Amino acid sequence: MSDELEVDGGSHAPIWAAFGDLMSVLLGAFVLILVGVVAVQLELSQRLDQEVKQRQAEAKRLQTLEQALAGPLAAGRVTLVDGRIGISGNVLFALSSDQLQPEGKELLRSLAAPLAAYLGSREKILMVSGFTDDAPVREGNRRFADNWELSAQRSLTVTRTLIADGVPADAVFAAAFGSEQPVSSNASEDGRARNRRVEIAPIPKPKAAAPGEKSGDGS
Repeated sequence: MSDELEVDGGSHAPIWAAFGDLMSVLLGAFVLILVGVVAVQLELSQRLDQEVKQRQAEAKRLQTLEQALAGPLAAGRVTLVDGRIGISGNVLFALSSDQLQPEGKELLRSLAAPLAAYLGSREKILMVSGFTDDAPVREGNRRFADNWELSAQRSLTVTRTLIADGVPADAVFAAAFGSEQPVSSNASEDGRARNRRVEIAPIPKPKAAAPGEKSGDGS
């Protein structure tokens, strides 16, 4: 009888050993899963914290820009529509001229630092666009062939001034539209005055070409 008990007891030992090994494996797997979950939560928390800080910094830059524009906006020297800053041509230039007036220089100088800060780490650059009314360039003015050339030179003048006042050269470029994009009727002097303007607008920064990728002109 005692021999039979000893045999039966010995037959259960491997089962308990296997059960113990299984529990160890399950516990180890649970610990690994728990560590993975904690790591993912920590990473998500860090990303969320970083995103919150970035948004706070962007909000601060936007607030600084809006504060810089508050005075000119109240005085009617600039407009702000859908993120585009419009500056009256009468503030910047005399008729048929691309030379900045003192008031225009002062205004651009006050905007340069907030604009540079606003760009910050954003994937955006500034497009400075020149516009005119539909009146021909004054007779006797041999500097400009037409309104296209006048608007181009005015946008270049503003662009170079912003760069000189601190906006990074790789974050701003000039464009010209002549009289083709009016915001008001050219039938009145007030309308023509509104059409003579320069706009500063943030646009997405062009993506760099991938290694080995040819540029659009094939060069």
